[in-house]
Amino acid sequence: MKTISIQLPETVFSALRKSPDEFVREMQIAAAVKLYELGEISQEKASEIAGLTREEFILALARYQVDFMQYTAVELAEEMMNAS
Repeated sequence: MKTISIQLPETVFSALRKSPDEFVREMQIAAAVKLYELGEISQEKASEIAGLTREEFILALARYQVDFMQYTAVELAEEMMNAS
């Protein structure tokens, strides 16, 4: 696994009322949700990036008000084939 480092002012954490660890976790989920919403990655890959189960990721999509059905017809058919 790769590590990414960013510098943020200390005030970010107090303004958001989150610890640095909570902030990192939320950024990880937010990035996965956005990449999925943009169609850059599959739901399966987004779940992996977010560190969530598929079900948990779908709940995160709802929290971010992103439709969980971002599939084309071909992608949906592939997903159904992989599920069986």
